[in-house]
Order: sequence, then structure tokens, then C-alpha cells
Amino acid sequence: MSKLTQSDINNKVWKACDTFRGTVDAGQYKDYILTMLFIKYISDVNKEKKTEYEKKYNGDKMRIERALKHERFSLPEKSSFDYLYEKRNESNLGDLINIGLEALEEANRSKLEKVFRNIDYNSESNLGETTDRNRRLQHLLNDFKALDLRPSNLNNNDVIGDAYEYLIGNFAAGAGKKAGEFYTASQVSQLLAKLVEPKAGDRICDPTCGSGSLLLKVAKEVGSTNVSLNGQEVNGSTYALARMNMFLHEMDNATIEWGDTLNSPKLVENDALMKFDIVVANPPFSLDKWGAEDASSDRYSRFHRGVPPKSKGDYAFITHMIETLNEHGKAGVILPHGVLFRGSSEGKIRKQLIDENLLKAVVGLPANLFYGTGIPASILIFDKNKGDNTEVLFIDASNEFENGKNQNRLRDEDVDKIYNTFSEWKTVDKYSHIATLEEIQENDYNLNIPRYVDTFVEEEPVDIVETQKEIVALKAKLNEVESQMEVYLKEMGY
Repeated sequence: MSKLTQSDINNKVWKACDTFRGTVDAGQYKDYILTMLFIKYISDVNKEKKTEYEKKYNGDKMRIERALKHERFSLPEKSSFDYLYEKRNESNLGDLINIGLEALEEANRSKLEKVFRNIDYNSESNLGETTDRNRRLQHLLNDFKALDLRPSNLNNNDVIGDAYEYLIGNFAAGAGKKAGEFYTASQVSQLLAKLVEPKAGDRICDPTCGSGSLLLKVAKEVGSTNVSLNGQEVNGSTYALARMNMFLHEMDNATIEWGDTLNSPKLVENDALMKFDIVVANPPFSLDKWGAEDASSDRYSRFHRGVPPKSKGDYAFITHMIETLNEHGKAGVILPHGVLFRGSSEGKIRKQLIDENLLKAVVGLPANLFYGTGIPASILIFDKNKGDNTEVLFIDASNEFENGKNQNRLRDEDVDKIYNTFSEWKTVDKYSHIATLEEIQENDYNLNIPRYVDTFVEEEPVDIVETQKEIVALKAKLNEVESQMEVYLKEMGY
């Protein structure tokens, strides 16, 4: 029997979304679909493991149960997909699913604590009145029943995790402005992961981790599970997606915390901020009311370079990231172009970061790459281990991309060109420039990319003599046409 491929699963799971389309907002129904995919997968894994142990221990129930307890997770009967499917015609189906999720969380506290707190399959406001709600949930269970997600039936280990990422990406495409809260376009994540150059053994963090896709891209860039992934997310349902996403990608030891990074950082140890080798983020652009009023008394003294304006939290995120780097750490952050040149308190913080020799590179990206905003953004790379090199590399990659219907995208060759220019540390005409500290100081610490990368293309020189001849010829032609018109007008009696 042929195994399920990535496209098989992607198509079938995406079709399951038809149950909710048109009735539930895409930003909400993603949580119901993704949670059900999670339940179906761990149920099928458990079923296959149980079958293996039944053969191994000749049906000895005690030994089978003991062996199952040593697996990655414990699955109470009321939490299993098959149990919920059997109960699909019950009048309190939504409630039964909620009870199953609660039991699953309770049985796997270290891995799934608080994961399902923000999802309610019995929600009248999201899923409609009882009859409509039960009908939708029955359809959802029926859609997933047809999917055999046992590991032996899958093409490879990455299929489920990749299907999860595929769904999150598709939901982002349909969720409009809210999408940027939980997903960074795949190619941009891949580029940022390359630019921070992670390696095996690194401790990696994303302080605004969304559904965790950027963290996973950095781990994939390493090519090894020998990394420590850490994240924090302020939105409860998005935090839950990140936890499930880590689990489905077999990153069981990832630490994902729920809370506001700027006002209540949770990644702490020994009453101090945890330090990391790599910190990456795509924080909310120019966040208003981010907590400036309390920043000067911050218990971790993160804002010693100055307090960013209360209506723009960009430098608050930058500051937090730098304060969580260890002595050789690197940070990569995606932010709007305003961070490169805005003055006042932001200008002072920017000047100090440059004077401390922390800034390594500035990459200008094309417009309309991000869900929820069409503005062009930039990537800033910071490095605590620059040594004596005080130069900053500027790359203008704003004109190289693939046009999309709703959104532009970076192609593989665009990502490679940016990364190769960065890793080879080179100047490319009309594309990149290595700026000295003196140049940046002469520009009053303004990092606006056109000040450093000249993309002006001169027009072809005009041949004056040839152009004069063309003008004379055109005038003669015009005179000829006007004379002919006069003849026609006289013939018509005008």
C-alpha cells in the first residue's frame, strides 16, 4: 500500500477546513483544525505503538500499559480521536472534546500544560448554536477519520510537522491583518535563519515566537536536533499552536512561555534574563502602548541606553534581544525601515548600539512580503563578537523578488544572493556596500540604505546631433500632414 505523501496530507487537511469556511473567521478556525490534526496524529501514533507492544508482549495488558507509559506522551482513552469519533452523535459533542483535551493536558503536564486553555469546541460565539455546532464538529471528525496518520503510513518523519506548517501558512494567507501575529513568510524566516548562522549546541530564542515557525527554521538550518529552542508568545491561542508545533516537529524539549516579553519576560534563570547564542524575531511593527511608562524601572535594566517612544516599540524589542545575548551571541530582527533613520530617543539608542560595535548588517527587503502590511521591511543583524571590525554591511535587496497575486515572495536565488553577499562580506555594485564607522558617523548615524547603496541607474546619453535630425524630419512630416489636411478641408467646403 502506498504511503501518504506530503501533498496527500496537505490536500486532505486543507479540505477539512471547508467545514468552517464562511461561518467562522479564519483566524479562529485554524485553532480548531490544527488542534484536531494534533489529536488525530498522537492517537494514531499511540494506536500503532499499542499494536507493536501487543505483539511483543503477547497481549499482556499490564506490560503493554507499562511500556506505553515510557512513550513520548500518555493518551487517556477519553482524549483519543477514536473515542471522540464514537461519540460524534452525542448532543454535548463540543463539551466531550473539551474534556478530552483537558485530560490530555493533565496526563502530559510537562509537555502540554496550558496548551488547550484557549480553545473551546463548545463555543457558541465561534461555532454557532448547539445543532450547527454539533454538525460542524461531526463533519470535522469525519474529515479526519479518513486520514491514517500512523508513522508507518507516512512517507517520512517530517510529514506531519510540515503539514502543520503548510496549514499555518495557508491560514496566514487568508487571515489578513491578523496573520502577521502568528506567522512569518517562510522564505523570510529561511533568510533570517541563514543570516544568524546557527550551529549545533546553540541556545536559540525567539521572544515573539508566534506559532514557532521561525524557531523551527533556525533549527532546520542547523540540521540537528542538538539545539535548545526557547520562545515567548503573548497571544494565548498562538502560544498553544507553538507548543503543538514543537511537539509535532519532535522538539519536545523546547521551552515556549506565554506572556508579554517586554513587560513580563518569562525566559529567566537565577532571577536574571536567560542568555542565548542566537536570538531571532519578527516582532509587531511599531507597537503602540508597549509599556514605556514602566521601562525606566525595569527590573532587568534592559533600557539603560534609553527608553523608546511609547507609540513605537521597535527599539524596545531590539534592546530586549541584545540584552539576552551571551558574550558571543548574534541577533537578527525584522522591523520597518523607520528604525534606520527615526530621530529623538530612537536615534540616541541607535547611535549607542553602533558605537558599541554591535550592528553588523542591514538588509532592505522588497515591499509586500509580510502578511498584514504592504510596507517594505529590513533585517538588522547584531553580533556581540565582531572583534576589531567596526564595518557594517548594507544590502539593498528590495528589487529582487517574485510578484504574487496578494503577496510578493523571495525566491531561493534571492535568499542565496543575500546570504552569499553577507557571508562573503562583499560590495556588489548597485546591491551592497561595506560602510566604515566614519561613513556612518558622517551620516549622523542615519542608516537609511540609499545613503550607502547607490542604486541610481544613469540613462543612456542623448546623441544631440542625431536627435536634432529627428526633430527636423518630424517637423517636415508635420508640415506635410497639415498641408494635406487643408486640401481635404477645402474639398469639404470649410
